[in-house]
Parts: sequence; C-alpha cells; structure tokens
Amino acid sequence: MILDNLPATPKRPGRWLELGLLVLAAIIVLLSAAAVELSQGNTLTVDLMYIFGGFLAIFGVAHIAVRIWAPWADELILPVVALLNGLGLVVIHRLYLGELKDGTSPDGAVFRHLFSNPGFSVEKQLMWTVIGVVLLVAVLLLLRDYRALGHYAYILGLLGVVLMVLPLFWPAAINADAKLWISIGPFTVQPSEFSKILLLIFMAKLLSTKRSQFNTEGYRFFGLQFPRMRDLMPILLVWALAMLIMAVANDFGPALLLFATILGMIYIASGRASWLLIGVVLIGIGGTVVYQFSDKIQTRVSNFIDPLATFDTTGRQLAEGLFGMSWGGMTGTGLGNGYPQDIPVVESDFILAAVGEELGLVGLAAVLLLFAVLVTRGFGAAMQVPDNFGKLLAAGLALIIALQLFVVVGGITAILPMTGLTTPFMSAGGSSLMSNYILVALLLAISSYANCPPELRPGQKELQRDKASARKADAADAEVMS
Repeated sequence: MILDNLPATPKRPGRWLELGLLVLAAIIVLLSAAAVELSQGNTLTVDLMYIFGGFLAIFGVAHIAVRIWAPWADELILPVVALLNGLGLVVIHRLYLGELKDGTSPDGAVFRHLFSNPGFSVEKQLMWTVIGVVLLVAVLLLLRDYRALGHYAYILGLLGVVLMVLPLFWPAAINADAKLWISIGPFTVQPSEFSKILLLIFMAKLLSTKRSQFNTEGYRFFGLQFPRMRDLMPILLVWALAMLIMAVANDFGPALLLFATILGMIYIASGRASWLLIGVVLIGIGGTVVYQFSDKIQTRVSNFIDPLATFDTTGRQLAEGLFGMSWGGMTGTGLGNGYPQDIPVVESDFILAAVGEELGLVGLAAVLLLFAVLVTRGFGAAMQVPDNFGKLLAAGLALIIALQLFVVVGGITAILPMTGLTTPFMSAGGSSLMSNYILVALLLAISSYANCPPELRPGQKELQRDKASARKADAADAEVMS
C-alpha cells in the first residue's frame, strides 16, 4: 500500500516545440538562400535542398543531445541560436557573391562557389558551425551538473587570465593592429573569446561565496551606499587587468566587455547602484588614460565623431555602413540587391550593417528581437535556478551577449565608437562561434536544472533510491508484523 502511494516519476518532455522551431528556422534559411541566388541571376537547383538537409542534420544532432542530456532546458534557446547562425551563413554567402559580381562570378547555384574563396567564405563558417555544435554536445555530455564547475572555479579563472594575456607573449601572435590573435598551424584563434567564459565562471563562484563582502555597509554619500575600500579590491584588480590588456594589446573591445559584464554581475549580486557608478568612473578614468597612448583608439574616436572627414582612409567602414543602412530604409533593398560588400570587413564587425541595408529596419529589428529572446531566456534561467552560483553564472552569460550586441549596434550606428567586437553567431570567424556555442551549452544546462523536477535533479536520484529502499523495507516489516 505504501509503494502504491509513491508519486509517479515525471515524464521527460518530448521537446517537440524545439524540433518544430528548428524546422521553421531551416525553412527561413532555405528561403533566404534562394532569394540570394535569384537576386544574383542564378538558377535554383536541387543544391539548395542540401542547405535545408544539412542545416537540419547539424541542429538535429544538437536537438538530440539536448533531448538526452538537458531535457528540461528552455525550448526556445536552441532554435533562436540556430536561426541566427543560419542567417549569418546566408549573409556571409551573399557578401561573397557580391565580391564576385561584375562578370567574375561563376555560373550556377550555391555550391559552385562554396569551396573556391580563399578568404572569408560560407564553407569556412559552416565548418566552424559544425565544430561549435560538436563543442555544445561535448559540454552537455561531460557536464551533467553545471555546479561541478564551482569546484574548479579558481583554476578556471587562472586559466582565463592566462588565455587573456596569451597573445601578448605568443611567438606566433598576429599583431597587425591589435594583439588579440595567435596562430596555431593553419588556424588563427582569439583566446579572449574563451577566457571570458572561464572568468565569468570564476566571478560567479566568487560572488556567490563572498556575497556578504559586496553587501557590507560602507560610506553613505548622496543617498548611495558605497563599499569599504578593502571591499573594492576585487573590482579594482579586474579594472587594472582590463586597463593593462587594453594598453598592451592596443584594443579595448574584449577587455571592456569583460569588465562591464563583471560589473553587472556585481550589481546583480549586491543590488547596489553605487557599484555601477564606481564602474562608470573607473571606465572613464581608464579609457581616458589609454586614449592618450593609443593611436588606434584615437582614430576610432575620431571616426565616431566625423567618419566623413576620413572617408578615404579609416572612416570609410563606418561611413559606408551608415550610407547602406540609410539606403535600405524601412524595408531594405532586398537580399542580394544592395552593395554591403563595399563596407570594409563587413562580414565580421559590420555584418548587421549588411542586414540593415538589404532587409531594412524591419529585418534588423527582427534580428535584434531574436537576440532579445535569447537574452531574456538566459535571465529567465537565472531567476529560476535555486543556487546562487547558477543564478550569477546564467545572468553573466546572458549579460555578456546583451552587452556585446549593444556595443556592436552602437558602433555601426555611430552611437558609440567602434570596438571591433563581432555579432554573436552571425559574424564570420571561428573563435567567436565556438565560444558562443559553449556559452549556449552552459545556458542549456542551467536551464534544464532549473526546470527539472527537484527529485530528478543531479544528486537527487540516489537520494530517492535510498528513500524507496527504506520504504520497501518498512513495507516488508509491516507485512511480517501483520
């Protein structure tokens, strides 16, 4: 009788919504690729169906992995990421075809061009997409319980610092204008893309264990409660490290993004607006000092103020981007009917300008809404997960995507100086894509834990098994007594 009253084990969700949205994302990518081909005067062939099938195969594997190892995760995260990645592939391919215009483009459909470009190309981005999905699957497979990361947080933090400064000392570093890349054989890697995740894990653990330190009462000034000087040391150390990297690497994008994200995590942990004020002051001081010694940063600020003044040189990228988005207007020129390829390095840090030109404000707003869904789902996981480490880690991962997108959009619209940061999941480049898929895997793991019934969470099955054994023993004793 006692065993009959035991609650039934909750059924694992089928994740059919996720699968349906992935199919919808594949259809959107297919139609977008077809529009690009038609705009270039190419004939639609069966080759386009390989795009549809390949897209479904890649993210079908990701769907199966999530269904097995993160079955309770939010069902919107993976489809949104897949659609953003797919649209990025379409835009990159369109930009490649644009560079082959004026009689240089070979005849035929997508796959005639696929493996012929020595520079940026959709086949390279496809390769990085596959590697990114493999990393996502690997993280879900190996990291059954994200809380295990907390046990290695300080080691991971040290590794993150090493990766952040590695290009400064790497013998094969690529130092064209900023020391951010290293060369490993035929590949180039940006270690800071991976270090940011490791450092966020470290800060989430530090803030969850030392939260009282950031809430300790200090000095009250103009209605704000400021921390004691010794409690400022963690943020001052991060600030000093960020300033040092900015100065030596001759670039302020990655370091500024990391500092702003950590500052946001401290505000989330403490709830004190004074931390934000302190951070703004520190950014202002550090930025002013670095500006005095960096010609590159001075040039970016000058271009931000008046890109037309240096249109023939360093200001052309921003000016062309603004011209293109202005021409696109509300509805855009149509995929393949604009000239975004005239924007220097458009496939990387200005890919959203290409979207704005050919899909207009409506299309660009739709892309931004997709990012908004991803960010809000990340914060939703942070609110639902029960432990402080998971809350802060999920919030930090969502926040770094939001801040990166804000900086990128601010840069292409001349609201902020350009930082060289790329658009997550869309811009050409392997380091960013791989690190962002690791980030998504962590969000999925945290979301699955948050939505999972308490009795099925990692570590609870053994407890439930022991309780069931005890109940069986009690039932057996009761039968003997009767």
